[in-house]
Amino acid sequence: MKTIIAAAAATLIAGAAFADGHCAAGKTLTDGTLTIATGNPAYYPWVIDDAPEAGQGFEAAVAYAIAAEMGFDAGAVTWVRTSFDEAIQPGAKNFDMNMQQFSITADRDRVVDFSAAYYSAPQAVMTTTEAVEAGAKPTMESLRAMKWGVVASTTALPVVMETIKPDQSPLVYDDNANITAAMQAGQIDAALFDLPTALFTSAVLMDNGVVLGQFDPSAAENPDQFGALMPEGSALKACVDEALAALTDNGKLAAIEAEWLQDAVGVPLIK
Repeated sequence: MKTIIAAAAATLIAGAAFADGHCAAGKTLTDGTLTIATGNPAYYPWVIDDAPEAGQGFEAAVAYAIAAEMGFDAGAVTWVRTSFDEAIQPGAKNFDMNMQQFSITADRDRVVDFSAAYYSAPQAVMTTTEAVEAGAKPTMESLRAMKWGVVASTTALPVVMETIKPDQSPLVYDDNANITAAMQAGQIDAALFDLPTALFTSAVLMDNGVVLGQFDPSAAENPDQFGALMPEGSALKACVDEALAALTDNGKLAAIEAEWLQDAVGVPLIK
């Protein structure tokens, strides 16, 4: 009996210490546990081998770094899966934060909360070897002449329509998989992705994929920035932002980006 009482007391003391010492105490779905969502499946270079619990890949590594800054060790992190569209809808969530390359936009911010940005993603043009052999170049003039495909729910549509301004109206698809299939079938010449996704898709999911060029994110009026998505009104937002600020100041966020996104080097800027 004394052993049980002692164990219970130790648990209460540990809980009190967590509550006193950590910003996130009492603000998560399960007290003492941070529940993080990713895609189903989750892709390289964001998550390696669809196994976020291994902490391998840019977003998986950032997620564990945020967790550690908030006082959660790796054993206190639980992973769940959601679709992209499901996560950005209003309503209750089964996660504390969700990391799936969510671009921070005003429209989305009305129904969910975002953390401060953890990555500014260059937009990149993916095309095919056939289009390059036919004369496609990383210039605005060349891009305007191409046949484009876009996913309506992403930030690619306004960039294509307002920045590139193609000669032909783009074809609209439900997801990136359909765009990739359309490109391989010769229905479209080009599509816009964040740079790491373009590199992965062109190298792994396509036999004839080419990353033609990238836009300079520093030159964009509204650069495409990724944030951790949380339920609207999340009490955890301030803690996540504080953790990201610390990771930025101590250089850990930059080191994670260098480790997992270094393949981005060498893609020409679009002129």
